[in-house]
Amino acid sequence: MIKICSLARLNDTVADSGARHVVTLVREEARVFRPLGIEPENHLWLQMDDIADAIDGMIPPGEAHVERLVEFAGRWDRAKPLVVHCFAGISRSTAAAFITACALLPNRDEEEIAMRIRSSSPTASPNPRLVALGDAYLGREGRMTRAIARIGYGVAAYEGVPFDLPLE
Repeated sequence: MIKICSLARLNDTVADSGARHVVTLVREEARVFRPLGIEPENHLWLQMDDIADAIDGMIPPGEAHVERLVEFAGRWDRAKPLVVHCFAGISRSTAAAFITACALLPNRDEEEIAMRIRSSSPTASPNPRLVALGDAYLGREGRMTRAIARIGYGVAAYEGVPFDLPLE
């Protein structure tokens, strides 16, 4: 199970789920605190801004971010949920959860995973740059990118409601 949430809901989501692994997709160092019960080696922090195109002074999602995410997901034992969060729980986190699910379920249809995201979260709007990088890294030949395009942007919100992405 992957749990997706905002930074504001991180501690409660970890505590309520008993999670032992966390992926953080927030650039601002001062905002990131490892939740209680999460060991340093079980906390992946990917510093990036939520942008689709390069902008001076900002950190766009990159290939190295995807590589580290997939490697981290491969080490997760799945005994407890994996919590993936960004600042709002809408864009970077949903893209990272989608990439993680595609990496861990290599034979699963990308559109099925994307539809699970949409049915679980009306606000989910996976970062298109991060998804495209994941698509290329996993060799999904554009299927991830097309699946996310099909579900479209979510309902506008300042913060997403935490939701689950089952991996069964």
